[in-house]
Amino acid sequence: MSNFVFYDFETSSSNKFWGQIIQIGAVLTNDNLEELDRFDARCRLNPGIIPEAMALIVNKTSPKMLKNSNLSHYQMIRSFVETLQRWGKATYIGFNSIEFDEEFLRSTLFQTLEYPYITSTNGNTRGDVLSLARAANLYYPNTLKNSVNEKGNDVYKLDQMAPLNGIDHGDAHSAIGDVMATVGIAKLIANKAPNVWKASLLTLDKNQTLKLIQKELLFCTNEYFYGKSRPYVQTFICQHPQYQWPLCFDLRHDPNIYLKMPIQELTVAMKKQPKFIRTVRHNKHPVIMNPSYGDKFDEYKMIGTAKLESRAKLVKDNKEFAEKIASIKRFEIEEKEQSKSQEDLYSEESIYTKFTSNEDNKIMPEFHRADWNKKLSVLTKFKDERLQHFGKKLLYIEKPEILSKTEYNLIHKDIAKKLLSTNNEKWNTIPRTYSEIDTLRAKFEKEEQPEKLVILNEINAYVEDLEKFYSSV
Repeated sequence: MSNFVFYDFETSSSNKFWGQIIQIGAVLTNDNLEELDRFDARCRLNPGIIPEAMALIVNKTSPKMLKNSNLSHYQMIRSFVETLQRWGKATYIGFNSIEFDEEFLRSTLFQTLEYPYITSTNGNTRGDVLSLARAANLYYPNTLKNSVNEKGNDVYKLDQMAPLNGIDHGDAHSAIGDVMATVGIAKLIANKAPNVWKASLLTLDKNQTLKLIQKELLFCTNEYFYGKSRPYVQTFICQHPQYQWPLCFDLRHDPNIYLKMPIQELTVAMKKQPKFIRTVRHNKHPVIMNPSYGDKFDEYKMIGTAKLESRAKLVKDNKEFAEKIASIKRFEIEEKEQSKSQEDLYSEESIYTKFTSNEDNKIMPEFHRADWNKKLSVLTKFKDERLQHFGKKLLYIEKPEILSKTEYNLIHKDIAKKLLSTNNEKWNTIPRTYSEIDTLRAKFEKEEQPEKLVILNEINAYVEDLEKFYSSV
């Protein structure tokens, strides 16, 4: 069994394309979840990044900390990547990491000229303790203690779960504090719901997960929506023609109703609730349990194992039904393509529209190894213009004197234009931040939270300094 890398980021905003990681916490553990090593670093904010005021308040980051850190963003990311390389092959795991932290990491690596998919290639795999926690409580109620919201649903927020479960989380919303809390939650799941933990180890790799789903006659998994985990006993039909996700049949439904349906009628039926076709995102660490776990839930227990297996066999044996489902999905893709916005994407947003070539990927380490005064010549070797763009931005931030005056001014004016814009942009702007500060100031005055008002005033002064700097362009 490989080691684990538990990790967490604090960021300047929730926007993975236009925000910035400002703090990284990571802990290397063995497969018994015992700590072997750790990484803990904070960095300065890059020029051209306007932080969201509420993000800084939540992760307890003052503008002074953003300005005075001894590491630049690029230096912190290089140090982190080199640490991960030293740690070797591992399973990367966090709390809501697949939906948030990993997406932020991929965008960050892409924009700092590093291969973005380090957590899921070269023998590395990935998991998510949030999905594990939800599965553990579904199959083994009370594995974890949760607070309950006004709708009566369990709350899966780390800062609330950790203390309720006896885990020290005194440094909540610091990256390393959240990492240690996540390790604590993982240990509880491994000890109190060992079958869920063991099942989760089989689905860390998307290819192994796909094989498991295709091989089993039927299986039990769960989805989380509207504040609740819901179980589904399913059988594999086919893969989604675009995303390759397994499309599966929910066996609470009688397949005889659908197997012989003409394709037009089946298309209509697939849009109705409750859905009889479920999508299992095999690349996002689903927890695949033995189908016998369906007996814990009335809707499947009433049907019985024999009938569930009989229904699964009917679906598995009907290749014509699988082709109809795939055909319907292909038509949906075509319709979506036709209605898709033709709006141009910025380079920062293009990570999934075009993968970097193997040739360019081999040049990336050369860029990082080169002295600063030689990096500009390395940039010219990249065929991908996006990488040249990112490289020049790195030089603008780290060593602006290396750029020609023309290149420096081009980048500087572009940043100024973006930050001073009064339009509703994709990135955070100075006018939008002033508006956010005003709203939060009124809220904190009403709630009598003077300590937060002090931080707001510091953020306001920080943004004013940026406004002066970029308004002079």
